[in-house]
Amino acid sequence: MNWNDAKFETKAIHAGQDPEAKTGAVVVPIFQTSTFAQPAPGEHLGHEYSRTSNPTRDALQDCLAALEGGVQGLCFSSGLAATHAVLALLSAGDHVIAMDDMYGGTFRQFDKVWRRHGLTFSYGDLRDPGVFDALVTPQTKLLWLETPTNPMLKLVDIAALSAKAHAHGVLVAVDNTFATPYLQQPLALGADIAVHSTTKYIGGHSDTVGGAAIVRDADLGARIAFVQNANGGTPGPFDSWLTLRGVKTLAVRMERHCQNALAIALWLEQHPRVKQVIYPGLHSFAQKELAARQMRQLNGQTLGGGMITIILDGELAHARTFLSTVRAFTLAESLGGVESLIEHPAIMTHASIPPEQRRAIGISDSLCRLSVGIEHVSDLQADLDNALKAAFA
Repeated sequence: MNWNDAKFETKAIHAGQDPEAKTGAVVVPIFQTSTFAQPAPGEHLGHEYSRTSNPTRDALQDCLAALEGGVQGLCFSSGLAATHAVLALLSAGDHVIAMDDMYGGTFRQFDKVWRRHGLTFSYGDLRDPGVFDALVTPQTKLLWLETPTNPMLKLVDIAALSAKAHAHGVLVAVDNTFATPYLQQPLALGADIAVHSTTKYIGGHSDTVGGAAIVRDADLGARIAFVQNANGGTPGPFDSWLTLRGVKTLAVRMERHCQNALAIALWLEQHPRVKQVIYPGLHSFAQKELAARQMRQLNGQTLGGGMITIILDGELAHARTFLSTVRAFTLAESLGGVESLIEHPAIMTHASIPPEQRRAIGISDSLCRLSVGIEHVSDLQADLDNALKAAFA
């Protein structure tokens, strides 16, 4: 069977994961080896050295490529290593356009690493595709998007911006970590590269760190593969195996994440101590039409993901007490695991972004980011309610 013709749930379990030829093992083995024997000098059996390729990593890469509808997947030791590989395609003097709201680690890499090596960056609110027209220059070589963004959950129109970028010969990369390929497929909407922190929903269990870049063009894939091998930021076999195990349940986990997140978001909208709730699945969401067009629908409901951003009706002290009181939600960086996490972007994940820039995009001291897990929703609601009562006692 051609797994590319199968439904998502079937691809997640079978793509790149045929039974192992020698033993018939149903689960892809962990090929825990650094090197591979060669029958003669320069002749190998498909693998030479595990930085370059490893059968366990290959299985994960093939599976992710199938899930994103790409021709090739490249896996890395972290999401930021995947980001680094994409930026390494550029040369000094090249210009990058990016969303003004993005993961703090991505901004740090752009601003503190690549800028020193001669790349230039422009940031804008690309919810309006016309902003791209104002920022593009003859030196622009890459458009870097997140949608939904981290942490403000802004959406960008991937199809419209990809068309604009391609008219200028500009590559489009979309960080699809929040949505996952189950909820959104950037390559089908015109993007050239889908990037993931596989640490998050794809792995799904907070037990491994990784990243991926999936492409729809074989030549582009070869260029990134060269960087992958040359820079060596690849995941080990065991991390690849853990991530591949997580992928198998991605569809069922995402549906539960979305179900819980919507219920929590609706409840928080009615809470007197919560000033604003931002969640793509809500009717109150400012970009609900784009969410419905770009993200997966289930029974007429937009699956908005597992992330919620809230702004408390208080100050930093209230946020600190709230975050320190939760128990079912764990105060920790990261997201996308089966367990619920909560954090304070201004102090934690986005501290590398200058305060004035954080304020400009809406990251205030009373803003909190929730990664809603797959626990029973009533327990999560009770935990948040208790913490909010303690914060405003």
